[in-house]
Amino acid sequence: MQPLTNNKPLDRLKIFSIRSLQMRTFHITWMMFFVCFFGWFGLAPLMPTIREDLHLTKSQVGNIIIASVSVTIIARIVIGKLCDVWGPRKTAVRLLLIGSLPVFLVGLANDYTTFLLFRLAIGIIGASFVVTQFHTSMMFAANIKGTANAVAGGWGNLGGGVTNMVMPLIFAAIVGMGYTKHEAWRYAMILPGVMMLVIAWFYHKYTKDTPAGNFDEIGRNANKQKTDWSVLKDWRIWALTLAYAMCFGMEITFDNVASLHFVDTFGLSQSTAGFWAGIFGFMNLFARALGGIVSDKVGSRYGMRGKGWLLAIVLLLEGCGLLLFANAGTLTLAIISMLGFALFLKMANGATYGIVPFINEKNIGIVSGIVGAGGNAGGMLFGFLFKSKTISYVDAFSYIGFIVIGISFIVLITRFRKDTAIVKDMTSEESVLALAE
Repeated sequence: MQPLTNNKPLDRLKIFSIRSLQMRTFHITWMMFFVCFFGWFGLAPLMPTIREDLHLTKSQVGNIIIASVSVTIIARIVIGKLCDVWGPRKTAVRLLLIGSLPVFLVGLANDYTTFLLFRLAIGIIGASFVVTQFHTSMMFAANIKGTANAVAGGWGNLGGGVTNMVMPLIFAAIVGMGYTKHEAWRYAMILPGVMMLVIAWFYHKYTKDTPAGNFDEIGRNANKQKTDWSVLKDWRIWALTLAYAMCFGMEITFDNVASLHFVDTFGLSQSTAGFWAGIFGFMNLFARALGGIVSDKVGSRYGMRGKGWLLAIVLLLEGCGLLLFANAGTLTLAIISMLGFALFLKMANGATYGIVPFINEKNIGIVSGIVGAGGNAGGMLFGFLFKSKTISYVDAFSYIGFIVIGISFIVLITRFRKDTAIVKDMTSEESVLALAE
């Protein structure tokens, strides 16, 4: 069947279609994000074994958590700029090829220092998120952009949950083949490396930068302009950066520490702890998309101010849920409260990027990169709480809960506005709603 030809952004998200370039790109870009997250957090559910194998202290485990997210702060800003210059297709393929190397080679680590360096290098693939958000923004019209970004982001983030469930099973299967536990975690990381190479081929062959073609085909960069760094003066960008630090920053922190927390606090086995940690990530199947969908609906009725209010509310509920989780005295209550704060956290992820594409349409890449980097900055700073010898994991979750609540009020008073319109339905002649306050 020949693909449909349409060189305009789509105004509907046709989830079950791959006939159009836009929908093929949508599905390939979220799968790219998925496999990168699978590789990025593939080691997290195996940390109980790795901790024993490499004789790691609590402080060293904390440093590893910080390293895994810190390099992504810079990488996301760089990748955002490269998307503006090279286009998302070339950027994604090169990121996958380069990022697969430390994923394949981390099994060679034999002490704390080498493992830390490999974990640091693996962190660059976390920048795949920026490519996904940029590429999806290119393929969809304004009325559906928030929803499309949230679905792609959520399904990509799902990789962090699936890896918590799947990697312990792969580990167990390798042990069942006769290898030792200390060998099994190393061989297990070959799978995400192979997945990244496969997706790199699909990305190169079946996607284009825009519905009209690649950047070099349509002459988008014929007259390359320097990045407009004046965007850094826009407080709205920094408010969104803080917001994303609170939701996505907490997400990647939880992905890193959940298994250890369940093992150490509730005495679960590595596989059982990985399962419950995976449930947290698995909620990305719908929760982040829900945040984007509600953001679009609220935006069509109340404009950008409504989108900002929504983001503030879900951040507030996330913070309250974290406090409940931190003080859960039983595994049952911990799981219930985890599901609660996970829902609002992931909705906040989607609601944040329901706003981002409308802040500065001429610099979507760099704005996406800055806000995305904020998520990793939050994860890095939270990591210092979890490495402290004097702060327990329970106390760390409590402190983060209070911080998230505080940031929600900053978001609430930020004036998000845009002096252009969102088209409610681009296939009809319905009126448009101006987003200016």
